[in-house]
Amino acid sequence: MDVRKDAAEFLRSRRSRLSPEDAGLPAWGGNRRVKGLRREEVALLAGVSVEYYVRLERGNLGGASQSVLDAVANALQLDEAERAHLHDLARTSSTRAGSGRQTRPTVRPPVQWLLDSMTDTAAYVRNARIDILATNTLGKALYAPVFEMPGKPNVARFVFLDPRSQEFFVEWPKVAGEAAALLRTLAGENPYDQGLTELVGELSTRSETFRTLWAAHDVRQHRTGVKRFHHPIVGDMTLSYESMGITADAGLRLNAYIAEPGSPSAEAFSLLASWAGAPAADLIWAKD
Repeated sequence: MDVRKDAAEFLRSRRSRLSPEDAGLPAWGGNRRVKGLRREEVALLAGVSVEYYVRLERGNLGGASQSVLDAVANALQLDEAERAHLHDLARTSSTRAGSGRQTRPTVRPPVQWLLDSMTDTAAYVRNARIDILATNTLGKALYAPVFEMPGKPNVARFVFLDPRSQEFFVEWPKVAGEAAALLRTLAGENPYDQGLTELVGELSTRSETFRTLWAAHDVRQHRTGVKRFHHPIVGDMTLSYESMGITADAGLRLNAYIAEPGSPSAEAFSLLASWAGAPAADLIWAKD
């Protein structure tokens, strides 16, 4: 990843979406040559010189203080995820390749035991490339189509490269946008992760949708929410999810899905659990 280029494009993209009216500034003149705010206007709002802000927008974030970054974030009206991304870009601008945090490649046995104990929840552990490293029985059943792809199971690769994902995820455009934004966030945190760089390159080469979403420089923090699935075995389900960092293993997160008690989705989820626990011969029959 080119951290300096990413920082420059991120700041320009956030500036271009704000109008003077959005920022509480008068819109002098009717013919503005730029979309959104001018650099001079962002500098005014952030309380820095125009020359200094121009330097930041050229990607020179290394050495910028937290107070300056916060002032720029306020001027550009960044949300929580965007603020964190700006600080990540500044942090990684000051580090050299190979000095970033290392993601644990495997899941420790106690983490797998924890997954296995969550019998009424679909759960898996993923890394900072959205590879699924470990799962419980119900988690593997829920994401069965992802595991049917060749190679290591990766949620982003499934979303953008497997046509079945557009049926599996009922709100596919929303899921695709979130997946690209999450990868952009992870790239800001881990710009020197070779595996992540290769994944982004593969998706950019093979998916026009991903290229468009990636160029938007949107970011998000994947913590909690709701996903709607059309599962090939049990049909439609609406599931709530929680995403939790595994504090002892940098870069790993545990994602858990559960249905609202008493809902039709809970009934389908229970059916999926029964299917997942059936003998292998029954699973083959059910799938056929």
